[in-house]
Amino acid sequence: MLKVKNLWHSYNNDKNYAVQDISFEVEEGEILGFLGPSGAGKSTTQNILIGLLKLQEGEVSIRGKSMKNPKDELFNIIGVSFEQPNVYKKLSGFENLNFYRKMFSTQTEEPMKLLREVGLGDVADKKASEYSKGMLQRLVFVRSMINKPQMWFLDEPTSGLDPITAGKIKDIIKRKNKEGTTIFLTTHNMHIADELCNRVAFINEGKIKLIDSPRNLKLKYGEKFVKVEYKENGQLISERLSLVEDRDKIKLNKLISQGEIETMHSQEATFEEIFINVTGRGLN
Repeated sequence: MLKVKNLWHSYNNDKNYAVQDISFEVEEGEILGFLGPSGAGKSTTQNILIGLLKLQEGEVSIRGKSMKNPKDELFNIIGVSFEQPNVYKKLSGFENLNFYRKMFSTQTEEPMKLLREVGLGDVADKKASEYSKGMLQRLVFVRSMINKPQMWFLDEPTSGLDPITAGKIKDIIKRKNKEGTTIFLTTHNMHIADELCNRVAFINEGKIKLIDSPRNLKLKYGEKFVKVEYKENGQLISERLSLVEDRDKIKLNKLISQGEIETMHSQEATFEEIFINVTGRGLN
């Protein structure tokens, strides 16, 4: 669906590159997470992929169509949800979507249907200037769905949202992906990447450090331990037991057979820990 080859970009047309020799592919129906801290090159890469920044060096194609000189028909299949809300404040939520849908020469969604889906149905006729930050974020999100995109670019889609609303947004993303939508998700939120993505790419200082599935990354960088809490003589004991050492395995099996364990968690590495391991810096 999306192919990127040897992508370079400099904002000053010098040797200070914001993106350096990036290459990757996103298969049809896949969710690829682009994970990295602020300033790592995530937004620069996405802006090139969607045509907001001119393609300087390298190749980018969506469905075999080059982004070098993109045609209108290419934008019919692309949806983009930006982190910073960029809507017409003097128009209502409904008017914003209705105006935007007219830009496409393809079948579009009904604005009210989308607004209701993210809890904005009751304020559809209110001016966007009266919306809260979270409401504006939801409006931008559903606007990106108006043209039923085949290739969907999401930039921090749950940023600034309360847990319940963020959960609804994630459910929509999962549903659209099951329906066949290919998704490129830029984020520094390791939890959403872990939950949603088939694969993640770690980018730092303009370079991709690794690409793999969340499971493979955790198995590669995680420790083979479990943390258990169990009762002994009426006291709660917390202990880390190895899944490799024979002595610990015997003890764990004994605790399980006796039914004394109250909680047990595998000690898999988080994306934050993996990112620090690979790049030497955190995600924030």
